[in-house]
Amino acid sequence: MILRISILTLLVGFASCKSDDAVKTDKETISEQTTISPESNEVKNQNRADLIEVKDNIFREYYPGKRKVKFEGSQDEEGKRHGKWQYFSEDGLELSMTMYEHGEKHGFSIVKYPNGNLHYHGEYRHNKLVGIWKTYSIQGELTNEVNYDEIK
Repeated sequence: MILRISILTLLVGFASCKSDDAVKTDKETISEQTTISPESNEVKNQNRADLIEVKDNIFREYYPGKRKVKFEGSQDEEGKRHGKWQYFSEDGLELSMTMYEHGEKHGFSIVKYPNGNLHYHGEYRHNKLVGIWKTYSIQGELTNEVNYDEIK
């Protein structure tokens, strides 16, 4: 019985082996499929660069294929978020706004649903939630209220 299994294993092994030429052809095919030409790589990098713009310490990121702003906000001298940062839908509706101070969330923050209704709002101090944060349903009804000054 063991002899039959050994012979069967050897036969299956020989039958499944490919010649060196066949293996080489498979490797060449895989290589051809995964090769990226320098021209296409440059185009990808160029397209990504076209989506981001920093001018006069104002950062803007645009939606691909459109000249509509996705993110916008001011930066400090070190390139950190500083001041008001906004996120917009493709239709131009402001979906969120958060205040920053030298890279940290610091100040008021508001987030909206895609329909424009308020989702939640509150305040940050040095990246920490402070004060009262309120959450609303998509229909605009208050669903939750938490006072983070009371949570320690």
